[in-house]
Amino acid sequence: MHKPLLVTEFLDRARSHYGDEEAVVATTGERLTYDEVGSRADGFAAALQERGIEKGDRVAVLDPNTHYHLEAAYGIMQVGGVHTPLNYRLTPDDFEYILSDAGVDAIYADYEFADAIEAVRDEVPTETFITNDAEEVGGDGAWEEFDEVIESVGTEYDRPKMDEDEIITINYTSGTTGEPKGVCRTHRCETIHAYLVVAHQEISDDDTYLWTLPMFHANGWGHIFAVTGVGATHVCTRGVDAGDIFEAVRTEDVSYMCGAPTVLNMLVDYYGEHELETTGESDVRLATAGSAPPEATIRTVEEEFGWYLKHVYGATETGPLITTSDARRHFEDDSDDRFRIKKRQGLAYLGTEIRVVGEDGADVPRDDETLGEVVVRGNQIMEKYWNKPDATEEAFSDRIEGYYHTGDLATIDKNGMISIQDRKKDIIISGGENISSIELEDTLFDHPEVADVAVIPAPSDEWGETPKAFVVPESGDLEEPGVTTEDLLEFTRDNLAGYKAVRRTEFVEELPTTATGKVQKYELRQEEWEDEDRMVGQG
Repeated sequence: MHKPLLVTEFLDRARSHYGDEEAVVATTGERLTYDEVGSRADGFAAALQERGIEKGDRVAVLDPNTHYHLEAAYGIMQVGGVHTPLNYRLTPDDFEYILSDAGVDAIYADYEFADAIEAVRDEVPTETFITNDAEEVGGDGAWEEFDEVIESVGTEYDRPKMDEDEIITINYTSGTTGEPKGVCRTHRCETIHAYLVVAHQEISDDDTYLWTLPMFHANGWGHIFAVTGVGATHVCTRGVDAGDIFEAVRTEDVSYMCGAPTVLNMLVDYYGEHELETTGESDVRLATAGSAPPEATIRTVEEEFGWYLKHVYGATETGPLITTSDARRHFEDDSDDRFRIKKRQGLAYLGTEIRVVGEDGADVPRDDETLGEVVVRGNQIMEKYWNKPDATEEAFSDRIEGYYHTGDLATIDKNGMISIQDRKKDIIISGGENISSIELEDTLFDHPEVADVAVIPAPSDEWGETPKAFVVPESGDLEEPGVTTEDLLEFTRDNLAGYKAVRRTEFVEELPTTATGKVQKYELRQEEWEDEDRMVGQG
């Protein structure tokens, strides 16, 4: 039997089996059941259809982790629209590019971020603008109010026939190698990824999930589907605050959450300064990804907080999750050896084929020493990049045909567990956010006192990695370069999203280059990371 895999079935199932159960603890203090969340999603679906949205149209969501994001996402997908979540930390120029590139027809934007959309309103194809507080945004009628909209139309809408191979989400990358790319994902790959997350993250209907991970980030690592589908409870947030996290864990009896290493560092620091209980009645599981957390952080989380840590790995293009270090037959729960294993990115998810290959496409030895690129094949991998066939072809055919090439360089051990050592791509992962070194270099080149520049990731105890610029000053004088690190920090902050700003600078006479003049970033990284055991951040 063949039954289409559709993402709409996650909310359908929750409504059918858990309609009267608590679905969402909202940031406003409201508590919504799955019947109530479903009814609001139906209202948004009806409102979109009334405004001309049809199957295949792109609808963007710009929102922190509130119940509005969940309701809007499911409302969009129920009419066959393509859910296009946006990173709320981007600039108006970034939004202009994405909204235009995707041809977004309608947008829901939280009141706190709607101004950034309003700034480019006349430059984008979007015609419908909805927010959760129109009065706060302007009150001039340019934005419609979410709650008023869904109350005015009722809950009746026409759900179109959908196929599992149709695109249902587009998640934009951070532009790590040029312009942002729209990662297109089908019903099928989103559904299978959610199944895998449920299995490997051990999610069940009695879980209470705390949203410390952005919902926009690859659909919250698929948790908008997985947590909903099993009928668990979402605890929403409007940002990450260590004290609030511990409070929510205790008062809402949180059993599961996700967080980048920088979130773990915040929690560890806060815990060290306050005497507090770290759990409610339930045991707590925490998944982390991005740069590998250091052993000391894992030890504190597990031995002092009493939480169980799972280290996972992936990319927007891969679902994102494709590996886990949670391989309990390879370590004892009470042994120190588990920390060494949990620092690794781990072994493949079910139904996922992970390989580490050399330049010739052949597998490197499983000796945990030989470096190769991580390539992956699985049902959760993206379909394509939106309107970028050449980039799609390259992503799936660089070293070996038919595998997505991650750009991460790793070793692999005898059990098939990978350990990321360096990156092929020009990216910096700082606090869980991808930052393009190329974009930073292009921006710094526009400064009149910068003659040449190369940007690399530098180790950071707080963020795992942070951008560092090696600058050849226009003056040629290292003592009087004509510009300061603070000047360049402000310059990049003025021209890019704040999290991309360059925070460290070293003035140099020249950059290391090859015989053909190509900058040898590897040499700079090697020097910067000489005291570390790998050239990627570990929080």
